[in-house]
Amino acid sequence: MRRTVLFLLILLISYSCKAYQDHSKSFKIIEKDQPKGIDNLAYKWSEMAINAQANDTEKFKPRPTITSRYLGLIFVSIFDAWSRYEDKAIPVYLKGTKRRPINEHSLNNKEIAISYAAFRTLNEYYYSDMELFASFMKELGLDPKNASLDPSTPEGIGNLAAKAVIEARKGDGSNQYGKESGSNGKPYYDYINYEPINSADKNVELNRWQPKYFSDGKDGKFAPGCLTPYWDKVEPVALKSADQFRPGPPPMVGSTQLKEEVEELVEMQANLTDYEKALVEFMRDGPQSVQQAGHWLKFAQDVSRRDNHTLDEDVKMFFYNQVVAMDAFIASWDSKMFYDSARPYALVHHYYKDQKIKGWGGEGKGIIEMPGIEWRPYSPETFLCPPFPGYVSGHSTISGGCAEALKLWTGSDEFGSEVNLIAGAMTEPDNLGDTITLKFPTFTETAEMAGISRVLGGYHIQADNIAGLELGRNVAREVWEFYKYHIGEEKNTSLGIIDSDN
Repeated sequence: MRRTVLFLLILLISYSCKAYQDHSKSFKIIEKDQPKGIDNLAYKWSEMAINAQANDTEKFKPRPTITSRYLGLIFVSIFDAWSRYEDKAIPVYLKGTKRRPINEHSLNNKEIAISYAAFRTLNEYYYSDMELFASFMKELGLDPKNASLDPSTPEGIGNLAAKAVIEARKGDGSNQYGKESGSNGKPYYDYINYEPINSADKNVELNRWQPKYFSDGKDGKFAPGCLTPYWDKVEPVALKSADQFRPGPPPMVGSTQLKEEVEELVEMQANLTDYEKALVEFMRDGPQSVQQAGHWLKFAQDVSRRDNHTLDEDVKMFFYNQVVAMDAFIASWDSKMFYDSARPYALVHHYYKDQKIKGWGGEGKGIIEMPGIEWRPYSPETFLCPPFPGYVSGHSTISGGCAEALKLWTGSDEFGSEVNLIAGAMTEPDNLGDTITLKFPTFTETAEMAGISRVLGGYHIQADNIAGLELGRNVAREVWEFYKYHIGEEKNTSLGIIDSDN
């Protein structure tokens, strides 16, 4: 009798193992056959986000801090929805929604869940493009009116993930809804009432930021105020605090370092080549004017196409990449507002006020000799200089961070992307230069090209650039630990997050 029972137990165990192997094989087949590269649905939703970002810039003018938050939270919601159809992944904001049984971990369920998460968050943050998003949902065969919160369905999980992100980020310091104390009910209003020491007409403290006059495009001028001066108050997604990696102070007026760095910048601009002009323009505006977070999302898309990514891979890569961009902006603004430092526009005027120098004279003038007090960055009249303090460079911070993130995520620094553009097209369209090919061999070099472009263009001194690159890399390394925890690769009790819904 005992032998019979033992024999039956052995058969049962063997059958269970065989069934598990067959089950695993079936999921491997699904993985093998799923769409890749530009055909996977996570990539397609990233395209929708890029389009929305470009439209936002056109409708509301550049606001890189605000839109970096949009992109970051959209990809967090996509990740959270996807996590409920994965074995180990832990959501960031979606609490109380249990992981679905393994037999539901299909590509179709993931596609539906991430689509509803993307759709709802895109509607929340890029609300002026709601019709565009609804049309895309219909193309996918999904009902944009389905607002189910049933956690047993992929539609419900997607909607829940979006709802969780939106609710969790209300009152995060961004003032999206105009409800921060002192905001007068106006979204994104400066509720800290920042006032620059200097005015556009008088510079009384050379080490501090000075607003500058722009052309309004109608023969008038205006001096824009500081963009979101409260952004250092925004709650990061992964960083412990905005000042976690705050760099030491910038060089000050009177120091040899600052004098030499201003001299370097003037010399660079006076000798701009077509290649350098193209680099300045590409890194300044980015593809489609999608701002820095969108620019590095485009670079991440290059990686997806290059490596033929699956949906799972793009969900994870875009999540990590855009959380780095969002938190890097917060860290960058912490430094900017803490030091409130001057930009080259004012510094060159100080150091060269009684001298003749060479520089860009404006549209139709090219590089000319001019009084130092007339020097200006290589930029159109309507956007002469970013309207916020200099140290550290936001471009350098976001580029250093996102480049490091792609390097860590792919396990290699190799990139290999390139772009063609006509020098001068975005700055001096009546004086076009050669067609230039910008090549980006590695992620690190791409970040350094972005950083030095800001010096070449006259927006930053080297100190702003170098400290920004390092700040961004520190952010990326910190977010990497956060990322590994949330994909289930590493326990990290220091994050203070417990997933009780496995």
